[in-house]
This record gives sequence, C-alpha cells and structure tokens, in this order.
Amino acid sequence: MITKLRSWNKLIPNLLQSPQQSNPLASRFCTKTLSPLFSSIPPPTSTPLLNEILTIRDPKISVIPVLEKWVGDGRAIGKQELQSLVYLMKKFRRFNHALEISQWMTDRRYFSLSPSDAAIRLDLIRRVHGLEHAEHYFNSISSRLKTSNAYGALLCSYVREKSVEKAEAIMQEMRKMGIATTSFPYNVLINLYAQVGEHDKVDLLIQEMKMKGIPQDIYTIRNLCAAYVAKTDISSMEKILKRIEEDSKFNADWRIYSIAASGYLSAGLETKALSMLKNMEEKIPPRKNKSVFEFLLSLYERTGRKDELYRVWSTFKPLITQTNVPYALMITSLAKLDDIEGAERIFQEWESKCTVYDFRVLNRLVAAYCRKGLFDKAESVVNQAVVGRTPYASTWNVLAKGYAEHRRMSKAVEMLKKAMLVGRKDWKPKHDIVETCLDYLEEQGDKETMEEIIQLCKSSDTLSKEMYYRLLRTSIAGGKPILSILEQMKMDGFSADEEVDKILGTKTNL
Repeated sequence: MITKLRSWNKLIPNLLQSPQQSNPLASRFCTKTLSPLFSSIPPPTSTPLLNEILTIRDPKISVIPVLEKWVGDGRAIGKQELQSLVYLMKKFRRFNHALEISQWMTDRRYFSLSPSDAAIRLDLIRRVHGLEHAEHYFNSISSRLKTSNAYGALLCSYVREKSVEKAEAIMQEMRKMGIATTSFPYNVLINLYAQVGEHDKVDLLIQEMKMKGIPQDIYTIRNLCAAYVAKTDISSMEKILKRIEEDSKFNADWRIYSIAASGYLSAGLETKALSMLKNMEEKIPPRKNKSVFEFLLSLYERTGRKDELYRVWSTFKPLITQTNVPYALMITSLAKLDDIEGAERIFQEWESKCTVYDFRVLNRLVAAYCRKGLFDKAESVVNQAVVGRTPYASTWNVLAKGYAEHRRMSKAVEMLKKAMLVGRKDWKPKHDIVETCLDYLEEQGDKETMEEIIQLCKSSDTLSKEMYYRLLRTSIAGGKPILSILEQMKMDGFSADEEVDKILGTKTNL
C-alpha cells in the first residue's frame, strides 16, 4: 500500500458543501493530492455481496449480519474486496457502514491494518462518532500505523472542525518528524486559514513551501485562488488565474473558472463573472456533467440572469440521469429570481417523470410559495402530493416556518404538530420554530396545545426543562393545577431548581 501523503486522493475528499448552501466558495477548496489511495485496489464492481449490502439503505441498520451470513455460508471474502467495500460505502457517504466493514475486517477476519487502512478508519470514526473519538483512536494505534497517512487524516479532521490550534499543533509535529514534505498538508492548512479568515497565514505557508522547495500543485493553486476570493482580493486572484493559464504544468479546468466566477460575483463584476462561466462550460468534461451542472446553476442564479439560467438548464438537462437534485436547485434558483411561474413549470415537469416521489423537491416549491405569502398554493400542492403517499416531516416543517415568519401562528402550530407526528425516529424539529410556537402558545394561555407540543418533543428527544417552565407559567396564569406538571417533570428527570421556585412564587393552585 502507498503510504506517502501524495496517496491521499480520495481518502479525504474535497471539503464540499452542496451548491445550494450559503457559501458556495467553500466547495471550491480542495485537499486532494495527485495519486489515489486505492491505486493498488481494483475499482469496485458489482458483486453478490455488494448487492446484498446495498439493499440496506438505513444507515442505522448494521451490515454486520450480512457479512457474518456470507462467511457462515462458507463463501470466501478477501481483504482487497473488503477494502473496496469500505471505499465504495465511503464514496456513497454511508460512513457508518464503511466503518463497520473496516472494523469487521480486522476484528472478525483478522486481516492486519495497513497505514492507509488506519487513516481511512480514523476519518470514518470522526464522521460517525466525532472528533474526540478520532483523537482517541489516533492515540491508541501503534507507531507502525502512525505514518504520514494517519497524521494527514487527523490534520484533515481538525480542518473540517475548523480547529486552528489543533491543526497547527499536528502540522508542527509533522514538520518535526520530517513528513511535511509534500504539498498536501499545506493545501489543507491554506483551506483552513482561508475559511476562518486568517489570510496572512496563507502567505506564510506559501513562503515556507518555496523555502523548503516543496512544489505547488494544481490543488495548491486552486486553494490559493479560493483563499484570495474569500479575502475579496481580486487582483491576487487574477494573478493566480493568469499563472495557471500560462503555465503548461497546470490545467486550467472548470474548477478554477468556477472559483474565479464566484470571486467576480462577490466583487459585483458581473461581466467578468459571465466570461469565467463561459470558460467553465467549455472545460466541463462529458462525464462530469451532473456535479458541474449543479455548480453552474448556483453560479448563474447569482448573476441574476434568468435567460442564462434557462440556457444552461436546456443545455445540460438532457445529459443528466439523476433528476431530483438538479430539479430542486432549478426550482430554488428561479424562485430567488422571482420567477414563481417558471419554478412551478419545472416542478410539474419533475413530478410528471419522477419514479420515486422525493418530497425534498416539493419542499423547494413550498418554500418559494411561503416566502411570497402564497399559502393557499403552498397547502394545495402539499395536499395533492400527500394523497396516497407518506409525507416527510420536513414538508410540514417548511410550512410551519413559513407561517411563523408571516406571524400566522395558529397555522404554524398546526403545521409543526403535523411535522412532529410523522417525523421519523431520528428527525428533530428546528429549535427556533419550536420556541416561536411555544412563545405564541404561552401568550395565548393555551396550556392544552402546549402540552401536546411538549409530549411530541419528548417523542423526538428534544424535550427541555425550559419547556416545562413555560407550561408552569401558562398553567398558573390560567389558574390551572400544576401538581401533575411537577410530577411529570420529575418523571422526565428534571428536578426543581431556582427557576421553578421563582415561578411557583406566583402560584395560585397546585
């Protein structure tokens, strides 16, 4: 197995945010280097075992019984196949399953970990259990496994958590050990400093790379360009752009032009941004249509040019096989450009051809209606969609949020209750909408509905002592008994405190 830092391509993927998030620039940072970690592993192909694992769609359902049954039936499975499964589950963002397979590989099949395996496991532990568990794992592995791979994985973990102090400390350890000798850790730190606004440190890293003779690769250049965009330093961004276009060792691909377009848009330079977007379109490779299409939509929406948005949609839509995300993005983009009719047409087109109804696409149109105060339309489209289908809790939650923002609180409470009634076990309502609805119920003295909301919060594991404070105040203000509330508080693990004593100081009836 490759153990150098340059082997980290695909071990720690780009620090991507989805295109619809508020900071599209963050998706342009890259922590890749040049060689794939799994270069010695054949690309995953469809196998009976893989097909059985893929039938388990719920990440909370373990895949271990599938593996145990496989070997229990006398069928062989080698380390390379297990590594491929880990890779594929990670690629599908099924991190819990990837971690289970990684651990089963050593705990039940007794295959030894390579440094690359350990680094991948560290990254998966952070994703599944959090940074503290990842740190504990790093401290527990043998010195044989603490190579540049494991240090790099921990460094990436700190960058993802935006922990500057810890990232700098691990980088210093790498320097002392003589393993900070490639562009990879510098690329990662450039990413971190740009995202937290410590731009002066970016320049210091570049100086250090030059002093140590560490060559800059395409990822260094790309991250540096994105850092200048984050700093709104258009002049420096343009110098990087010129360099990458003139130096044959770099490839001026669609990513660099998307960064430049984002920079120009942030600076209000629409004409230059449109020029970069044209360059970006010309550089899109055929097999990259889906992911780049989503970036294009988000960037053209920022230009405010509805005609260009429709042109891109018409050009790339025939090349897209997966429809839900592009349609959702197009609906949101058109709504932001005040083209509700266009958003409706796109939704109707999606609805007419979808094979599996994804309420998240509907949510985009509902949110657009709510922002415009078109609640009759919002409820109508939802009521039509739920006929014969089980809606997502998020759909009712979008309506609840919309009603609350327009101060139609009785409807907001109604929709919140619907959301909480259909929410899956792991779904939790947004804290702010719950608080807003409880504020309203307290103002109205509506103890009964407040009790319903509190009971539903208990079911979704979002119950808090503050909710009982509200219920006590509301009951006392309405002259209603509170003894049963105090007993229920105790049963739910909330003991009386100073705030309860303060509220009870005004009690009229137990």
